[in-house]
Amino acid sequence: MRLLHTSDWHIGRSLHGADLLAEQEAVLSGLAGVVTAEGVDAVVVAGDVYDRAVPSADAQAVLDRVVERLLGAGATVVLTPGNHDSARRLGTFSGLLTKAGLHVRAATSRLDEPVLLADAHGEVAVYGLPYLEPEIARHELGLGGRGDDAARSHEAVLRAAMDRVRADLFLRSGARSVVLAHAFVGGGVASDSERDICVGGVEVVPAAVFDGVDYVALGHLHRPQSLTDRLRYSGSPMAYSFGEAGQGKQVWLVDLDTAGLAGVRPVHLPAPRPLAVLTGTLDDLLADPAHASAEDAFVSVRLTDDVRPADPMRKLRARFAHCVHLEWTGGGGAGDGRSYQERLRGRDDLDVVGEFVAHVRGGVGATEAERDLLARALGAAAREELTR
Repeated sequence: MRLLHTSDWHIGRSLHGADLLAEQEAVLSGLAGVVTAEGVDAVVVAGDVYDRAVPSADAQAVLDRVVERLLGAGATVVLTPGNHDSARRLGTFSGLLTKAGLHVRAATSRLDEPVLLADAHGEVAVYGLPYLEPEIARHELGLGGRGDDAARSHEAVLRAAMDRVRADLFLRSGARSVVLAHAFVGGGVASDSERDICVGGVEVVPAAVFDGVDYVALGHLHRPQSLTDRLRYSGSPMAYSFGEAGQGKQVWLVDLDTAGLAGVRPVHLPAPRPLAVLTGTLDDLLADPAHASAEDAFVSVRLTDDVRPADPMRKLRARFAHCVHLEWTGGGGAGDGRSYQERLRGRDDLDVVGEFVAHVRGGVGATEAERDLLARALGAAAREELTR
């Protein structure tokens, strides 16, 4: 049997305000081509299907079309909610969807009820563990009382969940096993686009928690990586922060034979719109032909001009139409080491405001007319304060 392991779709996510739905649909729809070309039997999605608990109608429509293409290509689809999803919302109509080949495993109480697939070698039991928020899941899993802090960790709830999985698997003699889980497992390397999941418990989960199954399809970390041969993160199908610029994205093809895991190999995914980080003065960025490759990319710019340029984003977008992030790093100098109170001592309000104007302008201070206007504003504010 051949599985395609993917995760962290984050449908509906934006990049510094730029809508990514079109790019997301292009990449995810392309998975149907992988299913056809590689003879994939099942696609497993390990959490964070949506980017938010209440997805937009457009985001839901994208998921609907993507899953329809995967099912049309001949694959069974198994997905579980991650920490960005609402498990109850994602699990709506799950019983009906099962009849179409889409298996949504969103209920903690049923995490030991696998999706049963079959090939020439027998059964494959696919267990989908929804993201387990410790404070909630510990009650559903029967762990600890009010004062039991040990039961409030991700490790504790995942151990309890895996104990249930192994107990069910024990009764399925000869069945091979796959587990989908959304967690930060020890040894994994984070990116800067994941949401912290340490609230409510200890964040890192030991890899040994998942002992006893043939393959563990992990979600949450956006960088594709292998913790062991049978314990892997597929990573997100797209880059969701500029810290991931240049990072290759992929899915895993997982082969199971009669003995269990037979092999895993990556399939690299295209980037419909790459990410680029550019640094330099505004004039250089606008003129340098070396940046031509970034003209169709999502662009983050760090300007190094000594003086903050006027209206830089508009000018940058004349060349880089998809420039979505800008920061000015020039004009800075080392601080003088004094505290805030020490720097204000003995100075009047107009001097302080004038220094602020010079700071935000990169060293260009207020004109005489502007200082007069600022003085009148400060005077009006002082008079207002006296009348209160």
